[in-house]
Amino acid sequence: LEMEGDDCSFLPDSSDDHSQRGSVASSATLSRAQDVLIYMFGDSAVHLSVEGLGSITVQELGRSVREALHIPESSQEAFAFWLCSPLLDLQLKARHQPYKLCRQWQDLLYRFTEASEEDISQDEPYLQFRRNVFYPKSKELQIDDEGVLRLLYEEARNNILTGRYPCDPEHWTGLGALSLALDEGTCLDDQKCTTTIREKKLSSFLPAHVAMGSGGLLSTLRGKSSRQTGLEQNLLEAYRKISTSAGNSPEPTQLLHQYLNTCHTLPYYGCAFFLGEIDKPAQGILQRGKRKAVNVGICLEGVYVMDVKEKHVLLGLRFSELSWDHSYPEEEGDSHILWLEFDGEEDGTPVNKLLKIYSKQAELMSGFIEFCVELKSASEGGAAADMDGEVSLSQPAGQDGSNKNGRGGRRGMLQRQSSVVCNRVHSLNTISYVDNG
Repeated sequence: LEMEGDDCSFLPDSSDDHSQRGSVASSATLSRAQDVLIYMFGDSAVHLSVEGLGSITVQELGRSVREALHIPESSQEAFAFWLCSPLLDLQLKARHQPYKLCRQWQDLLYRFTEASEEDISQDEPYLQFRRNVFYPKSKELQIDDEGVLRLLYEEARNNILTGRYPCDPEHWTGLGALSLALDEGTCLDDQKCTTTIREKKLSSFLPAHVAMGSGGLLSTLRGKSSRQTGLEQNLLEAYRKISTSAGNSPEPTQLLHQYLNTCHTLPYYGCAFFLGEIDKPAQGILQRGKRKAVNVGICLEGVYVMDVKEKHVLLGLRFSELSWDHSYPEEEGDSHILWLEFDGEEDGTPVNKLLKIYSKQAELMSGFIEFCVELKSASEGGAAADMDGEVSLSQPAGQDGSNKNGRGGRRGMLQRQSSVVCNRVHSLNTISYVDNG
């Protein structure tokens, strides 16, 4: 979405893994050389000395960072610069000037988040070099440079460990074992492996909600200990399989490819994430009007609505399976709403279902969906996608004179399974209607 004034195109999501990071720039003497830190996942950073910080563009910074990280030209489109904080993440365009956007940060937070005035006043963004949300997974599979693969791995690992990418036990156990092999090699015996897991803690290898458990105050220490031992044993067995199949000294690129390929099986890999809320299903008069927090992941393939607390998918739709729109608040206290329409059934009768997602980022989500649909359509039509960082969400949904978006015709019925990756339409509070037209 392009904003008035500074031409700001970005994709927000919430970030919960960095609490205190230095400001991108704090000195008023911007003509002199200034120190700038560009962060990456995995707690590493590139330290640059930059002249003219007040007017330097992302494109200019990019050349310096790619050079410092030895990123080959063939992979430079895999990454983008993001302005990040615990409250908002923005992917920047090549012509953006990060310092100027930092000066506008509070205005952006007021417009696109529900954060309190106190939180907004204390929030400071930092500059991060990470995966470009528009980079196709098919191109990522062709990368063989270890440095590039490791950057992508660290980001994917972070999203697995924080629960942003929900996955099933067989996935997170296998991924945890691959992380262990990448950190420690594949030659550990059982005793050394168990010792390493305990020293580093399970939360270094498994999603936080799995490693910590959910028993709360009522869970006994003995029960928790038994559970931890079970998780350690599963991790050890998965590590043994890697050691057996990969041999004593596999190439790191082999393990990195394995990790990323597993993540690619998750349909929301590479998504930009937005925060929102949906209505809880009514359970009696007292339960009416309650909402649950959701993450909305949007990528080149589709839209995924995930339960923040339960760490599972509530609804996943490819663009061919949905129509969408957004609406602005009509009165004081109303919310911005993203509407998702999809096929369903009630008592054997096909119906159209509408899901309301309340979010200050509804307009951004709608514009992003439209851009992804256009990009995918152009790509499938043989046209080259614009991957040079000049991507733009400049035409929000509805500007073409129609309020409804999405393709015509019937969409495929949705599959319902027990995996955390699959839809839970039955648990959604949706509006159903029959389209007689």
